[in-house]
Amino acid sequence: MDSPILRVNYKPQLPLKTDYGIGVVGCGGIVNYGHLPAYKQHGLNVIACFDANPEAARKTAEQHSIPKVYDSLEALLADREIEVVDIAVQPWHQRRIAEQALEAGKHLLCQKPLADSVMDAMAILNAARRSGRKVAVNQQMRWSAGIAAAKDLISRGFIGQPTDAQIQVSSITPWHLWPWLAQSPRLEVQYHSIHYLDAMRFLFGDPEWITSRHARYPLQKAQAETKTVTVLDYAWGMQALVAVNHYDESGDNYATFRFLGTEGLIKGTIGLMYNYPAGRPDTLEAHSRSFAPDVWFDLKLEGLWIPDAFIGPMASLMEAIQTGGNPATDVSDNINTIRLVDACYISATRQRSVNFNEFEEIDALLKASAL
Repeated sequence: MDSPILRVNYKPQLPLKTDYGIGVVGCGGIVNYGHLPAYKQHGLNVIACFDANPEAARKTAEQHSIPKVYDSLEALLADREIEVVDIAVQPWHQRRIAEQALEAGKHLLCQKPLADSVMDAMAILNAARRSGRKVAVNQQMRWSAGIAAAKDLISRGFIGQPTDAQIQVSSITPWHLWPWLAQSPRLEVQYHSIHYLDAMRFLFGDPEWITSRHARYPLQKAQAETKTVTVLDYAWGMQALVAVNHYDESGDNYATFRFLGTEGLIKGTIGLMYNYPAGRPDTLEAHSRSFAPDVWFDLKLEGLWIPDAFIGPMASLMEAIQTGGNPATDVSDNINTIRLVDACYISATRQRSVNFNEFEEIDALLKASAL
């Protein structure tokens, strides 16, 4: 007997109006192979770009047929045709640029991580509130096919009450693509597992306790952690595991997710991480004792995390501009992702579990580290 069809809503949806003028600030690799291909595929209106390296801006404009190249941030922000500014810079530059852009009356899509401190993230939030403009954060894994499909199924009660969640990745990551990361005092959690931690928040909400352990590969050239294990404990008894190793040279690499509930299971693969950055489609299998107890569903998912998921945050931002609501990755929500990242580093440094509500301690540690 043929198995019944499991219909899953996982593809990003565009709002009615998509012709907002977009100005890009920062013309590095992720803009060229992530942001701009997704925007072109969906017919968005990118009209200008700027980079501190004029040659990078010129090459990006030529490659993606962007009509205007500005030689300063101020010139781009003065362009009245630009309504949305897509910022793709390192986190320590983002606050200054975001505050200037908001003061100029622009809506923003900010690169992740939003900031390298909760204080800077809060400053961006406060500037957004003063300006009355919308600010989204580019946590685009929420729109990757596997995670988006899992969210749809979990929200519909397909697996009942979630009880356990795992994201495990063991791969080779070409850190040389981002030389500045080699000197960063924070690496794996801040710039990579932040995606998985944000996905866990998206799927299950904020945890109660965080326990995180960080390590380095003996032969790595990067300064900070490249192997991490993080456990999130939830108030109702669910546990979530994020375990990542960026130096698996065995040839047996994997990138999997597994979400277990009282009524079933969702499991699959994160296709991008098998041959990064080329990637392959995610996979997803699902079983529900209450929905179809005799059937295992094998869903054929379309699209790649990069670039296809990159339309999600921008589409959500445009929707929020039109409706007056908040984008899915609104800056106010993303501050809790930044807090979760900080909690991981506190846990690893102090070798203990951290309560998610220890905000005063997290803020105090950040202030002390800034002195």
